Amino acid sequence: MGPGIVILFSLFGVLNAQGGKQISIDECCKDGRVRGIDNQDCTAIPLISESTTCRIVQEQCCAAVLEDTICTSGINTAKDQGACDTQFTGSTCETKTAKMCCDCCLLGRAAREQGLTCDHSLSLGYQCGLVSRACCDDGAPDLETSNSLVSDKDNETLTEKENPLPSNLCSNGLAKCAQECVGNSTCACFKGYKLKPDGKSCEDINECLLGASNCRGGEHCINTVGSFRCQREVSCGTGYELTDSNNCKDIDECESGTHNCSPDFECQNTQGSFRCLPKNQCGDGYIQDAMGSCIDINECLAQTEPCHPGQLCVNTVGSFTCQRNSINCGRGYHLNDGGNRCLDIDECKGPDGACAGHGCINLVGSFRCECKAGFIFNSISRVCEDINECRHYSGRICAHKCENVLGSYKCSCTQGFKLASDGRNCDDLNECESSPCSQECANVYGSYQCYCRRGYQLSDIDGINCEDIDECALPTGGHICSYRCNNTPGSFYCTCPATGYTLAPNGRSCQDVDECVTGTHTCSETQSCFNVQGGFRCLSFECPPNYRQAGEIRARVERSDTIRCVKSCQPNDISCVLDPVHSVSHTVISLPTFREFTKPEEIVFLRTMSPAHSSPQLSSDIVFDILEGNVQNSFDIVKRQEHGMIVGVVRQVKPLIGSLNMVLKLAMNYVTSGVVSHRNIVNVHIFVSEFWF
Repeated sequence: MGPGIVILFSLFGVLNAQGGKQISIDECCKDGRVRGIDNQDCTAIPLISESTTCRIVQEQCCAAVLEDTICTSGINTAKDQGACDTQFTGSTCETKTAKMCCDCCLLGRAAREQGLTCDHSLSLGYQCGLVSRACCDDGAPDLETSNSLVSDKDNETLTEKENPLPSNLCSNGLAKCAQECVGNSTCACFKGYKLKPDGKSCEDINECLLGASNCRGGEHCINTVGSFRCQREVSCGTGYELTDSNNCKDIDECESGTHNCSPDFECQNTQGSFRCLPKNQCGDGYIQDAMGSCIDINECLAQTEPCHPGQLCVNTVGSFTCQRNSINCGRGYHLNDGGNRCLDIDECKGPDGACAGHGCINLVGSFRCECKAGFIFNSISRVCEDINECRHYSGRICAHKCENVLGSYKCSCTQGFKLASDGRNCDDLNECESSPCSQECANVYGSYQCYCRRGYQLSDIDGINCEDIDECALPTGGHICSYRCNNTPGSFYCTCPATGYTLAPNGRSCQDVDECVTGTHTCSETQSCFNVQGGFRCLSFECPPNYRQAGEIRARVERSDTIRCVKSCQPNDISCVLDPVHSVSHTVISLPTFREFTKPEEIVFLRTMSPAHSSPQLSSDIVFDILEGNVQNSFDIVKRQEHGMIVGVVRQVKPLIGSLNMVLKLAMNYVTSGVVSHRNIVNVHIFVSEFWF
C-alpha cells in the first residue's frame, strides 16, 4: 500500500471536504485506516468529503488494514501450527486470504530449512512472494540490515529523495547500491529494509505482517516506510489526550480554558478533570456552599455543647451566646406555686377524664387509658382509637364482606347468598324458589341459571325468558327438510310436494312415489309406464320402417331397460341393406335438478362387445357421437376401457333446471380402415325433475 499512497498524494494533493474545509489525501487514508482498525469492517464507511478520490482512498486504506490483519493471522498460524489445511476451512474471501498467507509462509520456511535462497525464481503473486521471502528471512542471519533501531520519525525522513546514500559506490566502482555498500561490490539496506532480488535496490519490511513489532497489549501495529508504529486501540478517555509517544497525558483544562468555572470561582486542575474553588473565603462561624455563598453555622446544634452545664445556647448570626437556664417543667408536670418545683398533673380528674369515657389510670408525669372492647390505646396521641377489625383481621372474621363500625364490625354477603345464623358465614340462596325463570330454573352456588325446553332458546336480553327457535330460519334450515319446513312453537314439521312424493319415516325427507308399482298411473295397455322423480311417464316406442322390435312390450319400464329395434330388410331392398344403421334403441333415465353441481355426472354407459386392444391389421375402432338433443351442450360422451372392453360414457357436464324433457340421440360408429362399417343408434329419453330429491 505504501507506493500506491505516495502516488495518490502526488496526483491529488488536497481535496475539498463538506462545508468547504480542505482535506488532504493522507487524512482520507488515515480516516479509512482508523475505521478499519476500530470497526474491522469497510462496507459502510462514513464519507468525510464529497470527493470521489477521497472516498476511494478511504475504502482502499481501510481494506489494506483488514488485509494486513487477515494475512498476519495466516502467517502466525503457519509459525505456531506449521499447517494450514485444517485451520482455514470455508470459501469466504477472508478465509482464502488468510490461507494464502499461511501457505506462502510455509513455502518460505521450507526454502530456509532446505538451505535454498529466499529470493527464488518461482512465479508467485506479489503478496505471496513478499510473505514467502519474509518468512524465509525470519530467523535467518540478517546480513542486509544493521542492528540499530530506527524510530518512526527517522524512518519517515529516509525516503528515496532524502536518502543519505542514494548512490553509494563500492571501492572498485562496479556496484551502485541504493542505500549502502559493505564492500566487495555487496549492497546492504538500512534497518527496516531488505535487499531486492537485483542485489542493489531495497524494499520496506512489513514488521506488522511478520509479527516482528514490539507493540504492547491494547496497541495496533501500523507499518510505515522503513519501520512501524504502535497505536492505541482504545482512546485515553475524558480528561486525557494521546501524545506522540503513544501515552495518555492529562489535559490541563484551566490552562487551555476549556473549564466551565464562573467568574467568582478559580479553576484548579486535577488528574483527568478540574475543580472550581470560590475566590472569596468565609470567616469563622460560616460555611461556604457550592455556589460560593457564606451560610451561618448553628453552633448550638453541634455535637459538643458549647455552653457550660445549666446554661442555654442561643445561636446568633456568625456566632452564639450562652444564657442562664430557667426551670421548665416537662409534659405531665406543672410548676408549683413557689415556682421552684415541678408537680405531677392528674389527667384522670374531671367528669370524663382524659380518656373520653374509657377507663383512666394516672401515672407519674403521664396517664394510661383502659380502652373498651373494639378500641386500642394510641400511646402517641394518648386516646382510645377504634380498631378496624375488617382491615386488621382481613378475610378471617367475615366470609364475604366486612363493614367496620365504631367499636365493632358487621358482616354481609354478596348477591346470591344470605347471612348465616352465626352472623359471619354466608349460605347459598335458592333463587329458584321464587320462580324467576319463564320455563326451567337450576340453582347454582351463589346464583341460578335459567334454561329452556327443546325448541326454545334463552333470551339474549334478560337471560330469563325463553323464545321459540325458528328451526326453518337457522343457517342449516334449508337442509332440515327436503322440500318445505314449517315452524311451530317449540318445534317444526316438514312437508313434501302435493303429488308424486310422500314423507319418509324420519319426518324430514321426501320419498318418490312409484306410480308404476302402486298402479296409480293412467297409462294404457299399449303404453309402458316409466316412473320419474315426482311423477310418471307413459311411453310408447315404435320401430321405424325396415326395423323390428327385439323382445316384447313391457307394461313397466325400468331405468336399466332398453327397447331395441333391429334392422329387418325386405327381399331385394338394396338401400336397406346398404344403410349402415343396424339397430335403433331406446332407454329412459330420470334426473333430479342438482342442487350443488360440482363435477360431471355419469348417466348412461354404452357397452360394446369390441375388445379394447384389437389386432393392428384390422385398423378398426369405435367412435361415439351425440347427434341430436344436446341442449346447451349440457352433455358429452367419452370413451374408456372397462374389463378389456370399449365403453362409451355419457356425462352431464352442466346443471339443468327442471322440469325438463329431452331426447339425446347417440351414435355408436364402428369404423374399419377409416370407413363406418355399421352404426347403432341409441335414443336416451331424459326427464329432469324440478326437485333435487
